[in-house]
Amino acid sequence: MQQDIKLPAIFKLGHLDIMLEGVQLPTIVLIGDQSSGKSGVVESLSGVRLPRGEGICTREPLILRLQNHSETKVYLEYNGKSVPTDEVHITDAIILVTNEISGHGKGISNIPLKLIVKKNGVPDLTMVDLPGTTRVAVPGQTEDVFEQISGIVMEYITPENSIILNVLSATVDFTTCVSIRMSRKADKTGERTLAVVTKVDTAPERLLEKVSANDMNVGLGYICVKNRVANESYEKALSEEGRLFETHVLLSKMVKSMVSIPVLAHKLVQIQANIIFKCFPDIVKEINDKLAVNVAVLSEFPQHSGTVAEALATFMPIRGLATESLRKFFFEVGLDEYSEDFATQCAAKWFELHDLELKQHSAKVRSEYPDKKVEYLMDELMFLQEAQRNGLPLSEMVTGISNFHARAVFL
Repeated sequence: MQQDIKLPAIFKLGHLDIMLEGVQLPTIVLIGDQSSGKSGVVESLSGVRLPRGEGICTREPLILRLQNHSETKVYLEYNGKSVPTDEVHITDAIILVTNEISGHGKGISNIPLKLIVKKNGVPDLTMVDLPGTTRVAVPGQTEDVFEQISGIVMEYITPENSIILNVLSATVDFTTCVSIRMSRKADKTGERTLAVVTKVDTAPERLLEKVSANDMNVGLGYICVKNRVANESYEKALSEEGRLFETHVLLSKMVKSMVSIPVLAHKLVQIQANIIFKCFPDIVKEINDKLAVNVAVLSEFPQHSGTVAEALATFMPIRGLATESLRKFFFEVGLDEYSEDFATQCAAKWFELHDLELKQHSAKVRSEYPDKKVEYLMDELMFLQEAQRNGLPLSEMVTGISNFHARAVFL
């Protein structure tokens, strides 16, 4: 199968939420400490503006699907809903949906929000942007916010076919970053981790030494980028970034394969293609295995009754078995089926053996099963008790119970 066929297939499987069935798809996962510039990286790759501000901006997993398309289309998907929007209103739309998913305020949720961006010039990528890690809860957050975010992050980055895109600020010591500790825990060899260093224009000193030393054992390397200024257009931002790495006295010394958003986008596309090529056979096998198991389970279920006639054909043998069970009971206590007084004897024996038992069982059913779904059992017990008191012949008892079941099937 050609590579260009596999990528759309993975996109379709992701759209079908097959991961909810336990099938892990190749995923690029963005993690980073709070205010690391993670949202800025997503904006630069997607060409759309995301919510920004103090504190946690991403409050639930944001599944971002980018598709290079001649016609621009932007829409959100969550909880089975699809909400179309546009580049101008995307920020407000995300905030509105986030409040619906995670509540107003600054709470965290593990319910994913999908953002689909079809736009000319964007890379064909699927990424998951996770909430930024923070150790201190702010007003509006629960005290266990760190544990909540850590749980979400580890859930997404632990699978072997997850690529970890760890966003680090050039202004901090990388060894102190919580996100680095998490990625090293999930990816001990570092072979699944790519580091993106942001805000390089604000802390260029010794940056080359930091990324060249690779003390963090980042197997996929480092890419350094300049964050877009808030009101700057994306075209202007790319131009300014290129100029910075060309002219800055320190940053211009960095290898060109380690700098800029375009280089990052190209590398992510390559990484995504490689992981899909590697994992695709296993994904197909896992889907086929799960399908075979489900087909086998389905084959054990009774055939669906589509008409009343089919339902009757299924039910009548069951009714016959119930009738036969009642007859066997009375024969085993010594009654003669062909006795002239057979019905009277049956009624007497029934009353003798089961009057107290029925009363006790009736009380037990009422106390243990208050649900309305068992009312038909109570009706049966009341019918039998009434039949005993009135001396109803056995044949009428059996007919009454059987007819009651038949009605219950079709009501």
